[in-house]
Amino acid sequence: MIKETHVRICHMEFVDVDGDDCGDLVLYALSTCRWCKMTKELLSDLNIRHRYVFVDQLDKDGKKRAMMEMEKHDRSGSFPLIVIDGKEIIKGFDEKSIKRLAEK
Repeated sequence: MIKETHVRICHMEFVDVDGDDCGDLVLYALSTCRWCKMTKELLSDLNIRHRYVFVDQLDKDGKKRAMMEMEKHDRSGSFPLIVIDGKEIIKGFDEKSIKRLAEK
């Protein structure tokens, strides 16, 4: 069973998902996006520890803050976006790249 804990950081409600440590992974997603859902499920299926936020479910300040954080790493504003250790990204549903994380 996957353990999830809710954490609020800078107007953003993150959900921490327990699993194997593959670095500090943050998933920015939309609750209505099927690619985001597939990315979130793959991370969980691979038992990769991560935290995620549904940007579309944040209040106005939270959305603004999330978009600012995302733009630091990728200016396209596309979802899903995984930020790894604050320096690498995986943009979109990239199954091969996500599976490589589990191999580290």
